[in-house]
Parts: sequence; C-alpha cells; structure tokens
Amino acid sequence: MVREFRNSDEGKTVVTADGDEVGTIQKIEGDMAHVRPKGSLSRSIRRRLGWAEDDQDVYEVDHASVQQISGDEVHLKE
Repeated sequence: MVREFRNSDEGKTVVTADGDEVGTIQKIEGDMAHVRPKGSLSRSIRRRLGWAEDDQDVYEVDHASVQQISGDEVHLKE
C-alpha cells in the first residue's frame, strides 16, 4: 500500500503510469494533492486524467490514484 501524502511531497513531479510528466504538487490537503499542470501537457493526457478544463491552474489528485511515491516523484496508476 502506498503511504499517505505528506507536506514534504509538495514540489514533487507527478508522472503518469506511462512516464509522462504531468505537473508539480503545489499543496497537500489530507488525501488530496493539488497539482499545477505542465504548460505543455497535451489535451489527450489531460482527458485521461479527467482534467478537461484547460483554464484551471490546479487540479486535484486523490491518493487512491497513486501507484508509488518516490524521492522526487509521485507515480499515478493507469
């Protein structure tokens, strides 16, 4: 089981199961990470993540969507 989010996870890169960097964690609140997407993030990746709104500055990632948390990255499940 993946450990819970910690405040020290702020600033980590968020990566899809395919290895695509999607953004950076800006803030942790309980079991949610608030992620600022990369400016160059493609529309197809945004759709896969459920981030359809192009105008949002930050998106939420639920802890249940996380496969692994490593030293400087948070890896999402498929």
